[in-house]
Amino acid sequence: MSSLGATSPQLSLGCSDAEWVARVKLAATYRVFFMLGWHELIFNHITLRVPGCDDQLLINPFGLAYDEVTASNLVKIDLTGKILSDSRYPVNPAGLTIHSAVHGNIPDAHCVMHVHTTASVAVACMEEGLEDNNIYSSQLYDKVAYHTFEGTTVHDEEKSRMVTSLSNKRLMILRNHGLLAHGATLGHAFVLIWTLNRACEIQLATHSMRGKTILVDPEISERSTRDALQYDPRFGGGDQVLDALIRRLDRTDTCYRQ
Repeated sequence: MSSLGATSPQLSLGCSDAEWVARVKLAATYRVFFMLGWHELIFNHITLRVPGCDDQLLINPFGLAYDEVTASNLVKIDLTGKILSDSRYPVNPAGLTIHSAVHGNIPDAHCVMHVHTTASVAVACMEEGLEDNNIYSSQLYDKVAYHTFEGTTVHDEEKSRMVTSLSNKRLMILRNHGLLAHGATLGHAFVLIWTLNRACEIQLATHSMRGKTILVDPEISERSTRDALQYDPRFGGGDQVLDALIRRLDRTDTCYRQ
């Protein structure tokens, strides 16, 4: 039997095979974020639509760190935040606001990711935002939106403004706050937010050095974005990148599959 096949945790949840596979990969992604240092105590969140149920999401239990998330303890909710699975944990209200806004208004937003890495928050605090001064930023031409900081994201009335700010972009810098990405798959969203975070890291390092920053010509960035292999469906559209990191994770820890 496949390691993603029917298991006791799956049977106790009573979920479909498709949902269980989604749970396992989402739990693995939380562990990958932990491995990369993209975690903030028990905060931040990654959500994934339940296969076949566009109005249902899987999210981390509020109270557990990313390295404690497993396939079976992920919480299933609807877009209003109602818990649909048996869980002794609540969900993060801020996560519900951000993620339900995107999932509920963008049909192909099957996965939404939100991070507060040091580099991303630092760039989000800069008036000019992301500079196009490196190979990673040059792969994000016309892909990044901005949303003005309104405080902790726990108020439903901010949802519509957030969606308006996002418009048709896959990525958004939440000013004074962090990053947001949505994608058609876990891998797609991951490679988008990884590229943006990497661009932020390089920008932060560049600003720590003496000398004038060399900006990339917009025409070069437009072409570089078109040519970026990590977005190319022929090379997995991001899924191959995430799968490689999950294989690295599996060499030391597979308990997320429980």
